[in-house]
Amino acid sequence: MKQDNCIFCKIISGEIPSHTIYEDEKFKIILDVAPATRGHALILPKSHYANLYELPEEMASDVIKLAKKMMVKMTDKLNCDGFNVIQNNGEVAGQTVFHFHMHLIPRYKDDGEILKYIAGSPSGEQLEQIRKIIAE
Repeated sequence: MKQDNCIFCKIISGEIPSHTIYEDEKFKIILDVAPATRGHALILPKSHYANLYELPEEMASDVIKLAKKMMVKMTDKLNCDGFNVIQNNGEVAGQTVFHFHMHLIPRYKDDGEILKYIAGSPSGEQLEQIRKIIAE
């Protein structure tokens, strides 16, 4: 399954060149062309799914296993000090290419990269209201 107007589908098919660091029958992992840090990579399923909502459950499981495998390898090879694993769903969440992908971002002491959110401070009552909405 491929979409003609999807840049990641074109990368997977070889229409657009990439710096591939891993490939199997289900996934291709490429270096990000606009990396947050040295070694920033993207896990791409070879089939087109817009986001995690569309990704089959078995493939979602496989992508996490592959992310762990690659983090271990990249930590060893790049001598990084930590990792961010990021996956965005929807434009409001920062998704800019609507083909499921997972970012593997090696982190280095003093790399200057700041990936953060602004922490809220809800009351216990507000948290309980949200819990009830989700849990029921």
